[in-house]
Amino acid sequence: KPRVTVITSGKGGVGKTTTTANLGLSLARLGFSVVAVDADVGLRNLDLLLGLENRVNYTLVEVLNGDCRLDQALVRDKRWSNFELLCISKPRSKLPLGFGGKALIWLVEALKSRSEGSPDFILIDCPAGIDAGFITAITPANEAVMITTPDITSLRDADRVTGLLECDGIRDIKMIVNRVRTDMIKGEDMMSVLDVQEMLGLPLLGVIPEDSEVIRSTNRGYPLVLNKPPTIAG
Repeated sequence: KPRVTVITSGKGGVGKTTTTANLGLSLARLGFSVVAVDADVGLRNLDLLLGLENRVNYTLVEVLNGDCRLDQALVRDKRWSNFELLCISKPRSKLPLGFGGKALIWLVEALKSRSEGSPDFILIDCPAGIDAGFITAITPANEAVMITTPDITSLRDADRVTGLLECDGIRDIKMIVNRVRTDMIKGEDMMSVLDVQEMLGLPLLGVIPEDSEVIRSTNRGYPLVLNKPPTIAG
């Protein structure tokens, strides 16, 4: 049975997609089979961060419409063959009427029953906000990773989303604090990781420091975890 993990935050721009890309490839490098699902309808970016944008020919919408098979919509990474990407829809498109959480539940079941075996991890890159796209993305998940930055607006949104996840039955929620700057914490211009933990009350999965290499890796479509030597955040 795969672990179905939704990567979420509530607020946009805190690093959900970057985390999904790097976490997914890190798990693949450890030998796990991973399927990363970009659930951001019309505004997908996970393919760009992975450098796979030119290989996405089909999406989950086409699979459900019967226009292609699931294996045709899954893009296998040439660097790590046990990592695959699936986009829900094409850029700037809208989901068909009736498309919702049941579609992702179907997807998880279809991935579990593939002839080559079920993936170890299904990572769902959740869209920002708490509208229908958010509800669709969290529906099949049995655990969540909350991405937050140490600022009050991000924390307020993270707290709100945590409550929504719990209402949906997702109790296993862990937190990654992103874009941390120790110099600002020392100068008392940024909340410490301990402050963030006390405010959200979530188990800490990791802390990622601010790193200028993130922008370079995003533009290159080459996730930080593949850099040699590793960068601060990688």
